[in-house]
Amino acid sequence: MLSWMAWTWPTGLVFIGIFSAIFVLIALEIRHPGGDERKGVLGLTTTRGDRLFISLLGTSYIFLAWLGLVGFPLWTPLGLSIAWGVFCFWKV
Repeated sequence: MLSWMAWTWPTGLVFIGIFSAIFVLIALEIRHPGGDERKGVLGLTTTRGDRLFISLLGTSYIFLAWLGLVGFPLWTPLGLSIAWGVFCFWKV
């Protein structure tokens, strides 16, 4: 399935997860229109899509910093990224 681009299964699962999150946001927007705007810790008024973007951007920075400073294994930045995503959707 993923051989056309020489992807690994973990890479494919990351993109499947991102697209699944986007489809969940689409379903939530259809069911509850308006974007659930909130004022976050950063002082920004954000919608669900903004919070998803901020969490994905932060996750990529966490992984890149970890790879640059520490290296492998990547279980710790995975935990940090999940915590960052929860924080973004809960607080930001």
